[in-house]
Amino acid sequence: MTTVEIEYCVPCGFRERALDVAQAVLNGLETHLDRVTLVMGDHGVFRVTVDGEPVYEKSEDDYDVDGIVRQVRARVYTDR
Repeated sequence: MTTVEIEYCVPCGFRERALDVAQAVLNGLETHLDRVTLVMGDHGVFRVTVDGEPVYEKSEDDYDVDGIVRQVRARVYTDR
C-alpha cells in the first residue's frame, strides 16, 4: 500500500488547498492507500509526495486538484 504526504505553508494560508487535495485523493483512492498525511511547513511550500517521491511541487506546476489526483493515481497504480 501507499503513503501520500501533503506539505503546505501555514503562513501562506495553504491549509484549505491541502485539505482539498487530501479529500480528493481519499475520494478517489482511499482503498489503495495506507495513509494520507498533512505536514505543516513554511516558506511557500506546497508539495505532494507518494511514498517519498514528489508528484506535485508548487514552484514547478500550476495548482490543479484534479491534476494532482491524476498524478497520485498514476504513481499508485505504477507502484503496484
